[in-house]
Amino acid sequence: MKQFVAALIGATVVTAAFGAPAAWALDQVTFGTDWQAEAEHGGYYQALATGIYEKHGIKLTLRQGGPQVNHTQLLAAGRLDFDEAPNSFTGLNFVAQKVPMVAVAAFFQKDPSVLIAHAGVGNDSLPALKGKPIMIGADTRVGYWLFLKAKFGYTDDQIRPYNFNAAPFLADKNAVQQGYLTSEPFIIEQQGVKPQVFLLADVGYSSYGSLIETSQKLIDTNPDLVQRFVDASIEGWASYMYGDPAPGNALIKKDNPEQTDALLAYAREKMKVYGIIDSGDSSANGIGAMSDARWQDFTQTMTGQGLYPPGTDPSRAYTLRFVNKRVGNELRK
Repeated sequence: MKQFVAALIGATVVTAAFGAPAAWALDQVTFGTDWQAEAEHGGYYQALATGIYEKHGIKLTLRQGGPQVNHTQLLAAGRLDFDEAPNSFTGLNFVAQKVPMVAVAAFFQKDPSVLIAHAGVGNDSLPALKGKPIMIGADTRVGYWLFLKAKFGYTDDQIRPYNFNAAPFLADKNAVQQGYLTSEPFIIEQQGVKPQVFLLADVGYSSYGSLIETSQKLIDTNPDLVQRFVDASIEGWASYMYGDPAPGNALIKKDNPEQTDALLAYAREKMKVYGIIDSGDSSANGIGAMSDARWQDFTQTMTGQGLYPPGTDPSRAYTLRFVNKRVGNELRK
């Protein structure tokens, strides 16, 4: 028995020495997503399911978000190593509140936020919706609604409450509501209605989506870990979008049984067709890319609407240190 144990220890040492990381050598990392598991988290689940994080020396604990979960607060409190922010507002809010948290990658080059209208009733463009009732939530009112006011002259008297239920929209041909490219249109189409869908990113809304944030402290003390987490996540997204998404989807459905194969396939296809993951700066610089110009444009729009004070410095909200290195480009097909 002692000889067996000695042999096992020796084999483990040899394995570690020749490149396969020993189990205890993996860095323990906790990452919180912005909502319950769905295709919009596909790259992270793919990297977890296929061992990409472990290949980069990371033992990942992935925690789902949800309506009663505030991962932004948990990150600021040190309970998470990384979290996913749904848009660029979070980074600027950290700046405004002097919280030392930083965006290190943006996996959605286009924020998937949309407005949804019925076809054939004169609501066939975003300018045509000026002055008409639109159902939006409280967060949207201090989010991309400010962009719509600046861009198209929308006014607050157009706002109607949105209860995150498609029934009012389906019942009223003149109804207009907020949504997410990859979810609400699918639900509406399942009821036999083909809606008009307007992606705000395609008319100048410059917020990023699915941003990875971490503390300035972790960046300063362990930049290698941050780089490995970013690189592994990039490879996961490249694998999910250009390879076989089945491993990631299986984990998504395990975490969130409400996700169906049809919805997952629909969402992934929309992300491809509309360039949510891979377009703009990522075309040359790789998935996860960010740029100074995009952050500056978004900040100027929102300061112009009074959400942030004049002179707000967006460079404190993000760093380009870990992206724009063309990681995972070879995985594109």
